[in-house]
Amino acid sequence: MDFWQRYRAIDARDTRFDGQFFTAVRTTGIYCRPSCPARTPKASNVTFYETSAAAHEAGYRACKRCLPEAVPGTPAWNVRQDIAGRAMRLINDGVINRDGVAGLAARLGYSPRQLNRILGQELGAGPLSLARAARAQTARTLLVSTSMKLADVAFAAGFSSVRQFNETIAEVFDMTPTALRRTVRHPVNGGGATALTLGLPYRPPFDPGIFSFLAVRAIPGVEDGTPTSYARTLRLPHGDARFRVEYDDGARERPLTLTIGAVDLRDLPALLSRVRRLFDLDADPEAIDGTLAADPRLAGSVASAPGMRLPGAVDPPELLIRAMVGQQITVAAARTALTQLSAAGSPASAPGEGLDRLFPTPAEIATAGHLLRGPRRRTESLLHAAEAMARGRLDFGYGDDLPSLTAALLPLPGVGPWTVGYAAMRVLGAPDIFLANDAAVRNGIRALDNGTSALSPDFRETSPWRSYATMHLWRAAARPAARTTIPAKGTP
Repeated sequence: MDFWQRYRAIDARDTRFDGQFFTAVRTTGIYCRPSCPARTPKASNVTFYETSAAAHEAGYRACKRCLPEAVPGTPAWNVRQDIAGRAMRLINDGVINRDGVAGLAARLGYSPRQLNRILGQELGAGPLSLARAARAQTARTLLVSTSMKLADVAFAAGFSSVRQFNETIAEVFDMTPTALRRTVRHPVNGGGATALTLGLPYRPPFDPGIFSFLAVRAIPGVEDGTPTSYARTLRLPHGDARFRVEYDDGARERPLTLTIGAVDLRDLPALLSRVRRLFDLDADPEAIDGTLAADPRLAGSVASAPGMRLPGAVDPPELLIRAMVGQQITVAAARTALTQLSAAGSPASAPGEGLDRLFPTPAEIATAGHLLRGPRRRTESLLHAAEAMARGRLDFGYGDDLPSLTAALLPLPGVGPWTVGYAAMRVLGAPDIFLANDAAVRNGIRALDNGTSALSPDFRETSPWRSYATMHLWRAAARPAARTTIPAKGTP
């Protein structure tokens, strides 16, 4: 978007652009979200920034009226597969908190100096400033949503000291942490370090079909799902966690609520980031649906299920194993095989709600060949991939782009273009993947066929949102009449 497109968006107070850019006003020294209800400033006084961190760097503080930090993140970090997009995915996952700028730069294949220069040019702020903004956003969420002690909030958000926490909150929000907490009259809960309930902001509309997608693939003991809720255990850098996400379609705001049953506070930023990725909560559904609905093959599906989300992955190695197990078999068969394999997983440190173990690590899978079922070649491929991940020969994750992910996965025995594409959709959130040779995709195309065969078979008309087109096709293929007969390739 150019300057005047953005200016028209703030003049219209368009909520669709909240979180996608920030408006700084020189005469007031504050920055706002695009939908801020305050009077539209003169264009000559406005500067637009890609990130809140860039506005902080320029000396602006957050608006107390529109609370620009309380919005979904930008969808650009998945659309963009460049260094800036890859860096933001890793920063949101807490890499700087754990490994510092040097660790982030090493993962991206750059020196810290190069990375600072690139991010400064692309986003208006360096990696430390971007991480600081992410910490401030997490801290604000905890301050207004819980009654956690301020010191716990500081360390949970990733700050290295209470003093740094106090200084950052005062600089960004022009308030003390206590004053910021008082801006909300009724905190959601009184949770402590091991029981938190938080609201998850998103851009409407939101199609809850993603809960059903996850529920039919849920592994007993590790996951639990219903059409409106999903819970699981998860291994994080400092320990394991347990969480539940629930959707209330009957409430006025249709809230998504995250309840964290157990987590090491140092892992809280990573957990929040991964939950948001899992449910694709930073997507811009109106932009996506507008493109998909223009294709006559998808128009009816989009109208009946607006706001469809692209399921992410909370653990990239786990996603690869699940994809390899699910190739060319039904969803039910894949779930049975994964349930057997999950017996190799470690017990959860804080079991609850029927969730008592973790999905096995690559090292545990590499020694659990007796639990694997199916053709010998597939079993050997799974063990080979697990051993490669366990020994560090195979390393991939949120900081990859499509070429690097392909280079890492495609040489593996038993991994072909479909598996790479599926991993790109779910690990990277890559929005423009079309799995043309997927059996369920082909069945979905037949189910939605309405005499528009003149259109391209690869759905290029829906680019750059073909991953979401794929989700619509999978849903069409899984309608009740065909639910038990559709092969699961493409949907493990």
